[in-house]
Amino acid sequence: MYKNILVGTDGSATAAIAVERAVEVAAATGARLTILTVDREERGRKTLDDVAGRHADSGVDIQTKVLQGDPASVLVDETESGGYDLLVVGNKGMTGASRFFLGSVPNKVSHHAPTALLIVRTT
Repeated sequence: MYKNILVGTDGSATAAIAVERAVEVAAATGARLTILTVDREERGRKTLDDVAGRHADSGVDIQTKVLQGDPASVLVDETESGGYDLLVVGNKGMTGASRFFLGSVPNKVSHHAPTALLIVRTT
């Protein structure tokens, strides 16, 4: 079914729920999972080490990646260029005025995802 899954995280508690679901799907299908965050390298690496560490005993092949840019655009571009067959995001992320005015990442991604998309209800 799925062979290569990408999940986005911002390190928040709600994103952790989406990562958990992505790990479950990867375990059930035998897929490789990449956990991606859009942040500065140092802070993003710390976030990913923490998130991936929570699932180290899941039996899933987990890769991590830190990229920079607009989160929705990065998720869509990486999904396409990385050959992923499922993209997983949470329905809510971090809050703030800039997020409100730019629109939500899941909403943007849902209109442009080049593959199957799982939006996990996290709230």
